[in-house]
Amino acid sequence: MSKNVCVIGGGPSGLVAARELRKEGHNVVVFEQNHDVGGQWLYDPIVENEEPLGRDNFVKVHSSIYESLRLASPREILGFTDFPFGMKKGRDMRRFPGHKELLLYLQDFCECFGLREMIRFNTRVENVEMLDFPILGKDLRWVVKTTEKKARDKVVEEVYDAVVVATGHYSKPRLPKIKGMDAWRRKQIHSHIYRVPEPFRNEVVLVVGNSLSGQDISMELVGVAKEIHLSAKSLDISEGLVKLIGFPFFECQAKWISQLLSGKKTLPSWDEMMQSIEKFYHSTDVAGIPKHNTHDLANFEYCDKYADYIGFPHLEEWRKELCLSAIRNSDVNLETYRDSYEDEEMLQVARKSPHFTQFETEAFAP
Repeated sequence: MSKNVCVIGGGPSGLVAARELRKEGHNVVVFEQNHDVGGQWLYDPIVENEEPLGRDNFVKVHSSIYESLRLASPREILGFTDFPFGMKKGRDMRRFPGHKELLLYLQDFCECFGLREMIRFNTRVENVEMLDFPILGKDLRWVVKTTEKKARDKVVEEVYDAVVVATGHYSKPRLPKIKGMDAWRRKQIHSHIYRVPEPFRNEVVLVVGNSLSGQDISMELVGVAKEIHLSAKSLDISEGLVKLIGFPFFECQAKWISQLLSGKKTLPSWDEMMQSIEKFYHSTDVAGIPKHNTHDLANFEYCDKYADYIGFPHLEEWRKELCLSAIRNSDVNLETYRDSYEDEEMLQVARKSPHFTQFETEAFAP
């Protein structure tokens, strides 16, 4: 059963969703507010017009990528199952490459599967709502309102059978509540608009937050700032690193969504889903996990459980081990783990796996 489907966002999850939906026979349109694919990985150096703490209702800059950012996980574990994130001559061939290399990978993925023809660039989705109130036994339809960058005052309305939201959750800054923060008049910025260290030369800087960006930015500022102080609730960054195994999970989600819409798969009953939600929230309450982390789901166990719903292969053991190896290495030396590692044996297992041997001549060009 073919559906007319709208995908919002041309980043990793949006691209693989578009591919899987089309593969399943659906008619697909992707709306991307920027001029190219990539989502967060489409680096934007121009942040001068952004509110420093990102408190505006709509941020002008989508990407939170800073100029020096390198991947926190090795490239071998990040690729989609049928499109390895290999090395190419003339490009960044490091195992933990810079952000531009991942953007190029996504552009390669887009070209390889002919996805660009489905994408409307420079088009922002302004509103999504039900066409009519739901009627028992009748499928929902959705009205999607969009504007083009060159004509923001012209709103286009289109109706779709389904909408896949693939906008990510890293573009809208989340701020801590700190007493006196609003009254303090010296420089405050959110890491969302941090790009280069030079503006902080010879200044005393407090970095609030000890996740991946907080660690990276602190180390980079050491070379220019007068003093650096890092404020953190926890010294554990492992949780943040585990999340970065997302591409196979995005692919698994995309396959399930595509098959649900075509009728090959069905959702559990309403009662089963409500019971599952209650059980999930009870488990997070017991574990002390805050509500704003509800969607931090892409751990190994959840990925494998999700895969079982559609008969998708579990994450390979080498993929899990290389991820954990990077975490252990970063715990030992956060400054050098991207360039100094001791997982060569498992790396060889990975390179001999079907994931890479399907493209043996290309995946690791000398």
